[in-house]
Amino acid sequence: MGIYDDAPRIVIWEMTRACALACVHCRAKAIPRRDPRELSTAEAFELIDDVVALGGPIFILTGGDPFMRPDLFEIVAYAAKRNLRVAVSPSGTARLTPGALEKLAAAGCERMSLSIDGPDAATHDAFRGVNGAFERTIAAAGHARAAGIGLQINTTIARHNHTRINDIAALVGRVDAAVWSAFFLVPTGRAQVADCLDADGFEAAFADLYAVWLRAPFMVTTTEAPHFRRFVTQHLSAMPLAERPQKADHFRFPAIGDGKGFVFVSHTGDICPSGFLPIVAGNVRQEELLDVYRNDPAFIRLRDPDRTEGKCGKCDYRFMCGGSRARAYGFSGDPFGSEPCCSYQSPEYLASLESVPA
Repeated sequence: MGIYDDAPRIVIWEMTRACALACVHCRAKAIPRRDPRELSTAEAFELIDDVVALGGPIFILTGGDPFMRPDLFEIVAYAAKRNLRVAVSPSGTARLTPGALEKLAAAGCERMSLSIDGPDAATHDAFRGVNGAFERTIAAAGHARAAGIGLQINTTIARHNHTRINDIAALVGRVDAAVWSAFFLVPTGRAQVADCLDADGFEAAFADLYAVWLRAPFMVTTTEAPHFRRFVTQHLSAMPLAERPQKADHFRFPAIGDGKGFVFVSHTGDICPSGFLPIVAGNVRQEELLDVYRNDPAFIRLRDPDRTEGKCGKCDYRFMCGGSRARAYGFSGDPFGSEPCCSYQSPEYLASLESVPA
């Protein structure tokens, strides 16, 4: 059995697609008003009960903007009462007042993630589609810390900001975040292939991110870029063992990714490998979340790096990395194809090319 075959370690529920922002990359294609087909409060409680049965994964409430639902605090409180570790990922809007975040903390929210997509208002607000979003997000970061909520900053890395990773990292430090997650853009929702970095662009961004990872007081992680693990491992292997940072320990487990230690539930209850890989495997209104995760054929294959195609299936880092299955799908329509934004070619893969008859 694979390390993530038993149950997911992270469950994300898209509470709503309603949001006041108009982000140019939005995975959810967020809309101004709530969809009447959203899971009800009672159905949300049933979903939480199903998540508890998974063994207590991290439970992340996202959107759209979770603050567009008036039952947010009630849902967080129920999840916390069931002993789930609850995180909320809101949009940077005027709804994030000190009072609202104190109420969120009192309900049991342990961590909040905020998106900062540039080191200044001009870059961030252009990406988010609303003037003032940067200032509100910075203010909300302070409110979250004051309320005792752990802070994570998420940054979408794409063509608009990939040369400013060091500047953004400095800002992450100034807002005193515990975690910085670099989300490497996937062409889904409103995001387009042209918005993505190419393979060389990924390597250059990884170099900057690695330099931050070595020195930062906060944890640096990636989303939809598991090949950053390959990059880090290659560079650490060139260092004397005594000089390698202790933080390298978190690379010893396979990357959590689309359908691999990770499951996504949409606002209408659809079960997908992730929000970036919109392959519907079931719906929580009719099926048990654990059963779909364990037994759906697509999920089973996504957890097996030997069953990917092309260079990913022959890569010597495939168990550590596995490539972004969502990006493979976004580029080609095949979630099991090669990661299109990785330049690495393993010796086994190169040998297989040489053995193909001319």
